Amino acid sequence: MRTVGLQAVFAGEPDIEIRAGTVESVVNSRHQELVLMTTDRGTSFSAAMSALKALRPGVRIIVTGPGKRDDDILRAIHAGAKGYVPHEAPSEILKKAIREVHAGSVWIPRHVVATFIERSTVRPHPNRRAPKFSPRQIEVLRLIVSGCSNREIARDLGIIEQTVKWHVAQLLRKIGVPNRTALSIHALTRSLLGQRQ
Repeated sequence: MRTVGLQAVFAGEPDIEIRAGTVESVVNSRHQELVLMTTDRGTSFSAAMSALKALRPGVRIIVTGPGKRDDDILRAIHAGAKGYVPHEAPSEILKKAIREVHAGSVWIPRHVVATFIERSTVRPHPNRRAPKFSPRQIEVLRLIVSGCSNREIARDLGIIEQTVKWHVAQLLRKIGVPNRTALSIHALTRSLLGQRQ
């Protein structure tokens, strides 16, 4: 959907402002917290997304593209997208996705969530105990689920970014998932944030 079409869709939504831009303009503007990217760019899409995540790790990205290929959706999520909305989805779905992702959640088509969890989690050994987390690790995990970057977590908790990276690495190892998005989904679906030590 072109910018003009998006502006028409969101004309009656005072809390959402649509601006056209490039990766460079987003990097140079600290006011843009959420970006819509389309897979229509073809092979340059992955490069653009990687560049944006490297330069603005805290920005939240929603990808729009075909909704029929689960692997395309999973690739976008693994690359760091916080949401995926099929081109054919109604405008109300896009609005909900934007608000959910902006609030710190993730938005993935329901039929893909089970596949994502299946591929991203390691089945626990029947005799292995559930992982235990320190109070600090629970704090870090809660902020990861809310969509915070390492820098934001360090600021909120009053610790250095290197310490945050260590805690994230420990969480990934203990839970057995490959990335932060899988960590967030696993934490939500397994109710890890309710754990008490």
